[in-house]
Amino acid sequence: MVTPIPAATHDTPMREFKSATGKTYLTISHDKKNRWIYNNWTGYVSTDNVKVGSTSFLEVLQQTGCAFTLIDNRELVGPWDQSLEWIKNEWVPAAKKVGLRFYAHVVNKDTFAEAAALQMQDFVKGEFEMRVFYSMPDAQEWLQQQMSVPI
Repeated sequence: MVTPIPAATHDTPMREFKSATGKTYLTISHDKKNRWIYNNWTGYVSTDNVKVGSTSFLEVLQQTGCAFTLIDNRELVGPWDQSLEWIKNEWVPAAKKVGLRFYAHVVNKDTFAEAAALQMQDFVKGEFEMRVFYSMPDAQEWLQQQMSVPI
């Protein structure tokens, strides 16, 4: 079982995104040891926040050539379903194009963010493999298992 790696130990400098109010809503880092990109979304996010953060995530994927990602929404409080249409029509095809293959999405079952993640999981089928998890260890274990799948 993998334990979360503190941000300070990530190999690639973390990208941090702040809202108009100055609060961090996303950090992105490349975890070379585990061979995945880690995204930590927190607080409330606007549609613009989702677009900016998700587009930057694609840049990190392209720069690293990484096919695995770990999305952490455990601290995301508000819904992001207002962004689903953009994610479906713009982001998913772009993510597939830059080589995303496995997407582990950890949610807090007691928030509105869970529903959006489950909707997203439905429409990415056939584009890349996405699973929604309620615990970080389960998501990490699944990602590690996928690393033995031929790409």
